[in-house]
Amino acid sequence: MLSSIKLSPSSFTSTGFLPNRRSIPAPQFSPLPIIKSLHSAFPTQSFSSQKPLHVASIDNLAISKNTQQRKIECQAYEADRSRPLDINIELPDEDARLEAAKRIKIGIYFATWWALNVVFNIYNKKVLNAFPFPWLTSTLSLAAGSLLMLISWATRVADAPKTDFEFWKTLFPVAVAHTIGHVAATVSMSKVAVSFTHIIKSGEPAFSVLVSRFLLGDSFPMPVYLSLVPIIGGCALSALTELNFNMTGFMGAMISNLAFVFRNIFSKKGMNGKSVSGMNYYACLSMLSLLILTPFAIAVEGHQLWAVGWQKAVSQIGPNFVWWVVAQSVFYHLYNQVSYMSLDQISPLTFSIGNTMKRISVIVSSIIIFHTPVQPINALGAAIAILGTFLYSQ
Repeated sequence: MLSSIKLSPSSFTSTGFLPNRRSIPAPQFSPLPIIKSLHSAFPTQSFSSQKPLHVASIDNLAISKNTQQRKIECQAYEADRSRPLDINIELPDEDARLEAAKRIKIGIYFATWWALNVVFNIYNKKVLNAFPFPWLTSTLSLAAGSLLMLISWATRVADAPKTDFEFWKTLFPVAVAHTIGHVAATVSMSKVAVSFTHIIKSGEPAFSVLVSRFLLGDSFPMPVYLSLVPIIGGCALSALTELNFNMTGFMGAMISNLAFVFRNIFSKKGMNGKSVSGMNYYACLSMLSLLILTPFAIAVEGHQLWAVGWQKAVSQIGPNFVWWVVAQSVFYHLYNQVSYMSLDQISPLTFSIGNTMKRISVIVSSIIIFHTPVQPINALGAAIAILGTFLYSQ
């Protein structure tokens, strides 16, 4: 039951309540005030309550300049008849929030990865058109990435990874697969259009499913296998109708597909249980791949051919050719580094899906920039392959 205590100006005079403008000691409040006697504070009034009171509100507190009197209105209710506050606080689902943040992070990784890959493919094709030495071009890409990471570690921009012999032993098969896939893709782009190489490489999910099924023993639902039909059929249709078809370019793209599937699977296994981040993992991978590739590049092409080809390219293109080489090397490392940061968060199959969807932007941009002639039936084959990839992802 609510009780109301009203104190009017007539109840307290300036001599009884504020004598000679002396300061009033600050009242001491407690969560459960009990008013027993106020004789000491108010000599002219006395009252008491046998039950504790909860203070509900204090309104209209004012001091008149003329009378220097104070009016206080206090409302209270008895503690044994108090009512709970109707407050409903909903806490956000922590798991859902973390999952949403993770999806946003992966989305940013994918968008950055695709943009950097488009820039790399443009400069890579420009370099290969003027300097048709894919083995050296591949070596320079790995060398640039290795140098960038060594500088980052030395300047403490990035923390150097703590590795041991077991780490490098596990990394070796990944580096072999990465080296083969990298060189095969570069050889393919040196022989055929960038769009054709990436149309063939859009069949990577088919290789991923087949390798996972027959070598790793993984099983998939029937719709997954059915989605491979348009992927394989679309790639085959594009290959048959390609105006500038080249068997070396076609086989290079196919070998690159197979090699990169093994690289992704081995990478995921090697990254599990390791303290090395995706960025540093790819840095170590680049360095080991560079050591593997360099002697083969020298044996296949040779430094004498490189010198002649370099002079010819510089004489035809000018100093810009050097910047093309630097750009394709740096952007190759950056897009792969971001892709490995993505692989650190997702499965190899999801990585292959993102890798395939990335090719849409690469195919379209390369056709526009290099004015690649495309027949309607060839474009239909590419669309069917991409549609199959979309169905596969669903």
